[in-house]
Amino acid sequence: MRSIVPYNESWAFHHGDGQHLLTSFDGRTIVSLPHTAVELPFNYFDETSYQRAFTYQKLLRWMPEFDGREVSLVFDAAMADAVVYLNGVEIIAHKDGYTPFEARLSDGLLRGDNLITVTIDGSENPAIPPFGGAIDYLTYAGIYREVWLKVTDQVSIENLKIETSDVLSEEKAASVRVDLANPQGVEFLGTLTASLADIDGNVLATTSAETTGDDVTLAFTGLKGIALWDLVNPELYQITVELRTSHGADKVTTQFGFRTAEFTPEGFLLNGKPLKLRGLNRHQSFPYVGYAAGRSAQERDADIMKSVLKCNMVRTSHYPQSKWFLDRCDRIGLLVFEEIPGWQHIGDQEWQHESIRNVRRMIERDWNQPSIVIWGVRINESQDNHTFYAETNRLARALDPTRQTGGVRYITDSELLEDVYTMNDFILGNEELPGANRPRTALRPQQESTGLSYKVPYMITEFGGHMYPTKIYDQEARQAEHVRRHLEVLNAAYGDRDISGAIGWCMFDYNTHKDFGSGDRICYHGVMDMFREPKFAAYAYASQCEPSDEIVMKPVTFWARGERNIGGVLPLIVLTNCDEVELTYGSITKRVGPDYENFPHLPHPPVVFDHRHFTADELGTWGLKWIDGSFTGYVGGAPVAHLTMVADPLPTTLEMVPDAIRLKARDRDTTRVILRALDQAGQRLPFLNETITVSISGPAKIIGPTSIPLQGGTAGFWIETTGLTGDIRLEATCARFAPVTVTLAAV
Repeated sequence: MRSIVPYNESWAFHHGDGQHLLTSFDGRTIVSLPHTAVELPFNYFDETSYQRAFTYQKLLRWMPEFDGREVSLVFDAAMADAVVYLNGVEIIAHKDGYTPFEARLSDGLLRGDNLITVTIDGSENPAIPPFGGAIDYLTYAGIYREVWLKVTDQVSIENLKIETSDVLSEEKAASVRVDLANPQGVEFLGTLTASLADIDGNVLATTSAETTGDDVTLAFTGLKGIALWDLVNPELYQITVELRTSHGADKVTTQFGFRTAEFTPEGFLLNGKPLKLRGLNRHQSFPYVGYAAGRSAQERDADIMKSVLKCNMVRTSHYPQSKWFLDRCDRIGLLVFEEIPGWQHIGDQEWQHESIRNVRRMIERDWNQPSIVIWGVRINESQDNHTFYAETNRLARALDPTRQTGGVRYITDSELLEDVYTMNDFILGNEELPGANRPRTALRPQQESTGLSYKVPYMITEFGGHMYPTKIYDQEARQAEHVRRHLEVLNAAYGDRDISGAIGWCMFDYNTHKDFGSGDRICYHGVMDMFREPKFAAYAYASQCEPSDEIVMKPVTFWARGERNIGGVLPLIVLTNCDEVELTYGSITKRVGPDYENFPHLPHPPVVFDHRHFTADELGTWGLKWIDGSFTGYVGGAPVAHLTMVADPLPTTLEMVPDAIRLKARDRDTTRVILRALDQAGQRLPFLNETITVSISGPAKIIGPTSIPLQGGTAGFWIETTGLTGDIRLEATCARFAPVTVTLAAV
């Protein structure tokens, strides 16, 4: 049977291209994977600092179980232009920085110590997508995903392709195509046995077939009692395939789900039922370490998207992302639009061939993920190219006929070669541009974008973003307008049955090149900051969930009379899924329902306190003496939420909240830790910019600096276990607050 074990510890790392293939580790930095070649500051840095060559090395000692078997290293990803050497001999080269590759070692292994050398080049090589033009994100160098040592018998299972059918019938069916690996070309007669089981391992059906080397498809029919994978109950099943030959045995298990997903001219259908898609784009980057965040951080981003932001879809802009992230989307019921690497630029013929190969790598890696409902096979925001995109679509359909294709563009009248017209619509805000001369509108009519005389499957894949960048500490009025813009697009999407949904730009702020963003190497386009702390706009999404899921009531205000240009806090948006919100301010009490007048299509329009709800006398006295305000949310006539905002906020509490308090010691587990400066009512102090000093003791380390300035009254950092078990003690200190400590455990 196969063995696959992590191979991430004790790599020697040094700067340079490794041409001399060093045989000594003396004086080398020892690192664990995932690893970023250059740890960057939070902002204001030179991104060219990682755009050069680096080398990783590790000794692989011969083990008896290698004898007569296939031995390889599987790299989940490395950025970029990776070359793997075994004892000074090149084994494999892999250009792409986002897809996995396997280095076969069997033929060159010595019965002793074997030197593994991996060189990577962080330069923006114009021969590799996404490079060749400008790109609005960073591609941090390093072996930034995990590496695995894989040992199998001479004939093994290379990949499984699972397809389901009759999904909406009482009796369902599934098939699994088994692709075999036989690198030495040995002759064999083998038996394949496939077992279908539920997620707990209870076997529901089995089937078998013989093989002499060709790929084999095994089928399961007449399956009863099968639950569908959906957003509320993302039921997963697993197929285990066992291969037995005279050369040994192999076994592989893959999870999947029974579901249908279809984009139609009348909207999106999940399991035959209409579903309006509401989502955000996600980059896979993190402060300081760039792409090199491990399993827990990847999974937490999926949890934030689903449980905090209440989205039902995420787009992996603009490249295939971590399997940990996608696996988590499978488990929690979060739909995914996954796309190939690229940003606006199309290179020469070889560049295009590499991009076509990326289509194959992406689909063959992820074709069993039920969360993925559409393949992005066009370079994001690129111009039309008939020959290139005809081939990316042809290949995607040949590899996976069960999913539709999309191609994200921002140009109108673009040739539709894909199944779904996926459009970045930035029309909201264009009315402010000189010479625009068009009324404020949230979205173009579909046919204005497509230029077609008929309706097609259609989805908005970006809006907002660079049209209105907003920082977590920006003035209240700007943040309120940021909120309104997201609400307007969501409202327009919900109001048009022909739009499958809208995916906003974007989940969180991100580091970028000097050519973009605010000049500090950050694009402030997110509804969250880089530490995943919510801006007000995050609640535009969160408030669309049902009250039975979570009560949301977030006033879009700092509650300061002089924060807005003309003073006061009106008009005051409250992002909520409550039936009514009651505002009490001194002797004035107003209970107001959702603003269906301006947002008639949203599941839960905001409550807006403005001139419609106050008499002239009340407006005249509002704010003459600034006092506390209180908000109460009602559902079905009963109070379900309450908060108070004070007129004289003072630094009262420093809060330190880790996402998890039990970490896995052996897996180099990580957790995010959020710091918040709170006033006496428990509200964040948005303009307190003190520096917090954090320290750690025990088997973990802090990622990034230990002196962290608050931005918008909040800051964050990640900690990582170091391989040992025991208690971890975190302490945060600041002159304005009493020290705060948190104890975690590495187990």
